[in-house]
Amino acid sequence: MGKITMQDIADALDISRVTVSKAFNDQSGVSETLRSQIFEKAKELGYTKANLHLNDTIQKKTRTISLIVSRPDSAVFWTNIIHRMAQELAENNINLLYTYIPSVYTKEFSLPPILLSENISGAVVLNVYDTQIIKMINNLSIPKVFLDSVPDLPNWTLDGDLLLLEGYRTEYNITKALIEKNHKKIGFLGDIHYAQTNLERYRGYVACMEEYHIPILSQFCQTESIGIFSYEEELDAYLDSLIEWPDAFVCASDYVAHFVQQYMDNNPKKIPHSVVLTGFDNSSEYTNVAGEIITANVSTGLLGKRLAMQISFRTDHPNAPHELIFIHPEIIFP
Repeated sequence: MGKITMQDIADALDISRVTVSKAFNDQSGVSETLRSQIFEKAKELGYTKANLHLNDTIQKKTRTISLIVSRPDSAVFWTNIIHRMAQELAENNINLLYTYIPSVYTKEFSLPPILLSENISGAVVLNVYDTQIIKMINNLSIPKVFLDSVPDLPNWTLDGDLLLLEGYRTEYNITKALIEKNHKKIGFLGDIHYAQTNLERYRGYVACMEEYHIPILSQFCQTESIGIFSYEEELDAYLDSLIEWPDAFVCASDYVAHFVQQYMDNNPKKIPHSVVLTGFDNSSEYTNVAGEIITANVSTGLLGKRLAMQISFRTDHPNAPHELIFIHPEIIFP
């Protein structure tokens, strides 16, 4: 027999030569099952490029992505994202390796050795909000995708793709909805130094208040740094200090809103009038506000899938220009 061609492989499997060509050039339109059959038949017939492509396929099947995460079980919101991302990657024969990172940097901290090995093809970074730790991760030479970041690190300084939940326009419209209900004294609660998304939500609130010429009263805004392990205590202390209360609080998240609602439920005599709350994330985890407040619905399943798709693209195309991607949530009214 002479030199084996793609047509010979196609004839042996009773498929078109175009399908064989797509398989060998990693193009879409060929199922993984058929692709494997094509490679096996090519190897059986002695096609000279078969071993090379089989090796490439094996490498793709054994790729490992590191999930660099702090407090992975801190909220259902995060675990839902992680589980969907792991599922999507598994369907594409990519392993997801949990890599735990502490919440706060200390002098003793160093990155786990696995991140410096050749066994990792890329990394997804989420729920990590310590500036120093993110800087260390940013210096890794592997492809990276970040979900959110910290305000101290501008987007253009990140060596990787950045996915952000759009907050500026969404929070603008949430604040606008309060104004249209004739609320004038509107405060904002949330640590704007913690996350880029929190800062963007605050900016949206400010922009709306300014556009409607409504003064922002500093006594109704708590935007300073709040300890990640002392949110309840610090918010309670702030609320205790209020001499008067606003008509409404725009909260940076449902997490914040549920603490405020809890305080108001526990201290009814301190609340002079009804106070409207808004949130962000539409988390069913916080049952005292779930379905009761204006919030922004974030599809955690879709977000997890989107992260998986982005890191797959980034590892396949490490030299492609970095991307800034906004995921737009839908405002939910009670």
